[in-house]
Formats: sequence, structure tokens, C-alpha cells
Amino acid sequence: MKLLECIPNISEGKDRGKIDAVAAVISGAEGVKLLDICRDPDHHRTVFTFIGPPGELEKVALAALGRALKLIDMREHRGVHPRIGAVDVVPFVPLAGSDMEDAVEAAHSFGRRFAETYRVPVYFYGEAALRPERRELPSVRRGGYESLEARLKDPHWRPDAGPAEFDPRSGAAAVGARVPLIAFNVNLRSGDVEAAKRIARAVRHSSGGLSHVRAIGVLLKSRGIAQVSMNLTDYRVTPVSKAFAAVKEEALKLGINVLESELVGLIPEAALEGVRAEDIVLSNFREECILERHL
Repeated sequence: MKLLECIPNISEGKDRGKIDAVAAVISGAEGVKLLDICRDPDHHRTVFTFIGPPGELEKVALAALGRALKLIDMREHRGVHPRIGAVDVVPFVPLAGSDMEDAVEAAHSFGRRFAETYRVPVYFYGEAALRPERRELPSVRRGGYESLEARLKDPHWRPDAGPAEFDPRSGAAAVGARVPLIAFNVNLRSGDVEAAKRIARAVRHSSGGLSHVRAIGVLLKSRGIAQVSMNLTDYRVTPVSKAFAAVKEEALKLGINVLESELVGLIPEAALEGVRAEDIVLSNFREECILERHL
């Protein structure tokens, strides 16, 4: 049986009632399995991870994210994470018995149905991108929600599916297909967000840092600490241990110590091979964080 993973990120990380309502649609559906919910009030964002056969996965994603659209109003959203809409990003990842072609097909099918059903502009990214300049997610999200209205008026940024119309409540969505990505944050023993931004610039690929690493520096107001928030887009090239070591080294140059690291969502078992949680001060690790434990 073909299995795909779907990891939608919605722009709500504070209201547990809204998050639980979306989760209930997924957990109550037959044929799919909800593996993880990662809520972050500072990022004001929640990441759901669920798996299933392509057809069932698309159907449940359509219903669950339709519920999210009804509950979230982007005009009220304030958070430190980049975003373009209430349903910000919906990646599909091939698992057992499936390949990238299956993930791309699911992304296109879901994205077009989502756009048509809810009248939301959709951009395809990653392996599902229809235009080379939309392959990288940061390019699709450049300028964020605040620049979306102007961007939709630009013929070059007409969406791949759905209307080229700005709905201030829902914004737009990025739908894609990709290999497993590791969302990995390193928290500092400091509230200096400018230092976190400087460290992020030093380690991210686009600034000449580590290959296959995206990074931003943000302030976690609820905890009074700064964070280097990273996406490791190919852990085989830059593993978590290397990313952690680079952040720690750059922080020490500024006289700042690392407090801890944390995972967002699940991680492939191979990505932790030879790494102990204490080596990278991983604060939220548990066996259930390993993707293969659910397959």
C-alpha cells in the first residue's frame, strides 16, 4: 500500500479550541493516522503530521484545512514565523511504497481542489512547483501576508490554482511535495534577538553558511529568550548535530550560551544515527518523535 505524509502548518498556535477542532477532523477520519501536533504560541503556528494512502489523505486534508479556514482570521494574526495565509503551507512527503511522483500528484490534486472549494490562491512549491522561481518556499512566501495583496496583482505572481484575489481573512496557501525536512530550533540563554538574527545569517545556506539550511532569528516573548529557528532540507548533507554545533559556535563568538534545542514535528530515524539527545541538548525528544515508530 502506498503511504504519504501530510504536514500542514496553520497560522494558529494560541487557541487550543481552534487547534483541537482541526485535529478532531483528522483523528476522527478513517484511513489516516494523526501522528503529531506541535503548537507554538510565539510562532503562532501549529504543525500537524498525519499519514495515509493518497486518496484518503487528500480528502481528510481538504476537510481539516477547510475547518482551519473557518476558524482563523489573518487580520488578527501576529507571530514571529513567516506566513502567507491561515493555511500557510501543506507539504506532501513520500513514505513506504510511494515515490516523489505520488507526492507531486497528491499535492497538485489537493491544491487544485482546495483552491476551487475554498476560493484560496494556491502556489505550488518544491518538487510540485510549476515554475522554477517558485521551487523554494522562502521565495513563495517573500514579503509575507502583509505583501500578499500587492503580489496577487502582479501577473508574474498569479497563483497556480485559485483566484488571483486577496481575501484578508484567509490569505493564500503554498502546497508542495518534498523529501523529509527537519524543523529544528536552537534556543539561546539570551533575549537578544539581534544576536539570534546574526547567528541565523551565519549558518543559513543563502548567506553562505551550511548547505541545505534555512534559518531565522526570532524572539520568544512568552519565555524571554531568542531562538534560531531552522529547516534542514537535506539532513544527509547537514545533520542536526552539525547544525547545532554551528549555532553553538556562532553564539559563543557573541558571548552567548545555548540553552537547548527542540524538534518541531517528527524526524526520520536515520537523522539521529550516532546522535544522543544530550549531545545537542534536545529538550523535547521522545521515541514517538521518530517517524518510523508510526509506520
